[in-house]
Amino acid sequence: MERIASFCVDHTRLLPGMYLSRQDGADGEILTWDIRMKQPNKGSYLSPAAAHTLEHLFATYARNSKYSRGVVYVGPMGCLTGFYLLTTGLTPAEALDLTRSAFAWMAEYEGEIPGASAVECGNYLMMDPIAARAEAAAMLPVLEGLDAEKLHY
Repeated sequence: MERIASFCVDHTRLLPGMYLSRQDGADGEILTWDIRMKQPNKGSYLSPAAAHTLEHLFATYARNSKYSRGVVYVGPMGCLTGFYLLTTGLTPAEALDLTRSAFAWMAEYEGEIPGASAVECGNYLMMDPIAARAEAAAMLPVLEGLDAEKLHY
């Protein structure tokens, strides 16, 4: 089998940030954004409960934002170092704006976690809103320092 694109990235050199990971579709219209919150293999990772909470919040925010038409998918990385955001029809500047605003919202969010019920989620009790807010807040300065024209590995 061929190696998949994400395994071709040198994870020993990755720093927290937002990177265009790949382009798919007939015309490359589906963009996969690597929202890297933790430096890989350095011992600090998202807790499963914080990642799960961020997943619910990030997906809810993104699908209700002014960019919702361009959101294909939001989901955590299995290695617990960040998230993937798949978009279509959004410019890099719009994807970055969406991500910045989502993380600002998540850093301040208080209230019921959307979709956190037995009917809506397969592991609804595994939530940690306090850790999720802290992780989102820690990522904000990273996102604020990015330039939409330089979102590449």
